[in-house]
Amino acid sequence: MEVPRRLSFPLVLPKPASSARSPLGAAGQTAGSSKDQTGGEKFISEEKTPESGVIVVVEAPPEDGKAARRFSSQDSFSEESSLSEERLEEEARETQRRAEEEEAAAKERAAQRQQLAIQELVESERSYLRLLQLSTVTIRSNLQQQLQPPPAGLDSMFLHIEEVIDVSSRLLSLLDQKQLQSGEPDFLQSLCDSFLSLSSEMEAAYKEYLAHYNHVTEVEKSYKQKEVLWNEVVRVIKAAAPDVNATSLSFFLVMPVQRIARYPLLLQTIQKHTDASHPAYALLEQTAHTSVALNCRINEYKRFREVADKYRKTEMLTIKDKIVRLNTHSIAKKTARLGQQIKHEAGLKPKLVDEEFDALEGFFYVLENGILELLENVEMYLQHLQGFLSCRTEDFDLDMDGEKAPICYKEITTALRQWILPMFEKRMRKLIHQPLCALRDLLVGPRNLIRKRLDKLLDYEVIEGKPNLSYEEQAVANTYRTLNTLLLTELPQFNGLALQMMWSTLGTFSCLHRDLAADMEQLFHSFAQQLPHSSLSPGAFWEWAESSVLEGARRLQHLCRMVEDKLNAPDAQPLSPSSQRRLKQLTDKHGSGKIFQVMSTVVGTRDLDLNLTKGELVAVISEADSRGDRRRWLVDAGGKRGYAAASKLIRYHQPTDDPPPSPHPNLTEDVTARRRHSYSPAGNAPLLLNAAFFSCFQVVGAYDFTARSKHEVSFRAGEPVRILEPHDKRGSPEWSLVEVRGGQRGYVPSNYLAIMPVGAGFRSSK
Repeated sequence: MEVPRRLSFPLVLPKPASSARSPLGAAGQTAGSSKDQTGGEKFISEEKTPESGVIVVVEAPPEDGKAARRFSSQDSFSEESSLSEERLEEEARETQRRAEEEEAAAKERAAQRQQLAIQELVESERSYLRLLQLSTVTIRSNLQQQLQPPPAGLDSMFLHIEEVIDVSSRLLSLLDQKQLQSGEPDFLQSLCDSFLSLSSEMEAAYKEYLAHYNHVTEVEKSYKQKEVLWNEVVRVIKAAAPDVNATSLSFFLVMPVQRIARYPLLLQTIQKHTDASHPAYALLEQTAHTSVALNCRINEYKRFREVADKYRKTEMLTIKDKIVRLNTHSIAKKTARLGQQIKHEAGLKPKLVDEEFDALEGFFYVLENGILELLENVEMYLQHLQGFLSCRTEDFDLDMDGEKAPICYKEITTALRQWILPMFEKRMRKLIHQPLCALRDLLVGPRNLIRKRLDKLLDYEVIEGKPNLSYEEQAVANTYRTLNTLLLTELPQFNGLALQMMWSTLGTFSCLHRDLAADMEQLFHSFAQQLPHSSLSPGAFWEWAESSVLEGARRLQHLCRMVEDKLNAPDAQPLSPSSQRRLKQLTDKHGSGKIFQVMSTVVGTRDLDLNLTKGELVAVISEADSRGDRRRWLVDAGGKRGYAAASKLIRYHQPTDDPPPSPHPNLTEDVTARRRHSYSPAGNAPLLLNAAFFSCFQVVGAYDFTARSKHEVSFRAGEPVRILEPHDKRGSPEWSLVEVRGGQRGYVPSNYLAIMPVGAGFRSSK
């Protein structure tokens, strides 16, 4: 039985829109020819549907209907191709429309986010400025007024905050000057220009505030330790800012620390939502980079200041504290430093030389020496001024109340001591002494940093040559580099400001003296017409003033010499029984002419020197030592012999048993008393008798006498002398103050004088 041939019909499937191939092309790729069992050739076409992935096999019809079926297949493929192209175009247009809509929506969202970020920056800046002003003006003033006395360190907590407020207010004022709204396109460029123009001022203000912020926390911590004080502080803060939930000062004072770190975030957010084609995009990118660099420099400066604060403090440690701090690490570190210094001094290892730092260090020490010397001179000047003001000569009664010159002098001196000089001293202390003291205290910090830099340099030299550094060694190297950079950066500024302050102080010193001279000149002009010599010409006046001053100086010198002579006159000291026995022993052995008395204690410093006490009696054996030195005498101290300084020995005069008659007439006590107080007319009669007596007799020297000190005077036997006082300053009659020829005055022994009639010759008893 013949099996009927299977009929195959072409199956047309829709082609996916994403495929650009034609049906013919697709069929050409998958179609192939094969023969069936009967030997007839048939065409098989495979096509994969996109939905199910099923391959549909399309068999060609037998050969007898091959041409007709081929034309029908081509028609179907052409219709499908035209439909697919239309569908592809429609889908492409739809995709493009959706992409444009999404792009427009994205741009709108970016613009909105940019607008919100700009508004956040500006509005947060206004709120930030308002809170800073609230804390600085309102809260600070309320704390100072309501807390009496104000808490210690309150003003130091607000240090450098005025500069921060000034920079923030200037930033907002620059934005307000343009009169632009945040939504306008030019506002972004105005914002960037304002920020860049204030970047340097912002850095200077914020870096000082952030470096000082640790002190703020320390002061607030000290307040919290006092419960009553802290409760009052919180009460004042809540009353001054009721709309702000603040319970401490750090709530306000930490805002600059947070604000400077938030600028880069806000600017980067604005940059993120700004199109690259925006006209101000490049300027915005520069502003964002500037804000980041600004924070980096501020953090680096804060780190430098922390290192400086750590090492510039001077610790007053006791020996016990130093011993407690000793450990193996510190001993090893100090030993390594000492070894490094020894190597430098011995030339075994070269020293790291930094010429720039060495020049700065040398100038600092010169400047320090000048400041300390200037301060010492100012203090000495003020001390002398105080001594001058304490001597109130106008209060003394000079018995010259009826004359004009003393009255003018008293009035001028009173004005000087009560108004002019006290005001001058007050200005001197405030404008010169106090700044110099503050500058002296500021020298401690740089001096400690320079000393610590030397220690860290020695540590750095030890580890410099190592290829790999440990964590501790890396910390040591970083510390040295930080100290070195800090000193190279800030020491020139300190030296310049200190030198400028020193010159300013010297200029102020000159101005103060100019004002003092002007005040004194004005004062003296008001009294010049009342002085007796006001009518003289300038030349004659200065000649009279010079002669008066010289005459007064001569009188004062003469008075001082007389007082000194009286104070230093030889004393008549009674001998103790032991000294009398030694005197008799030495006199019998060496004679009375060899006896000397020790004026002050003698302490032996060489071999064979004697130790003698003041007033001890010795006998001089030789007036020179074995080498011929006449400054050392060989003496006998009553059994022991040795050397003593000749300058500390004085000849001892012992009274004789039968002294010669006294050269002074026997005057009664009443006559002597009236002679000393001869100002009253009642004493004239005794003075006449006394003058008549001395007109008939004269006093002459009975023996030759050689002076042994500047308080004595020499004379020859028979030389006439004039007795000034018949006793010494203690009233002893054994010595007399006389005047010899030539006007020389001094003390002589009373028993060396004799009374002779005028015109009678004198025979020496020798």
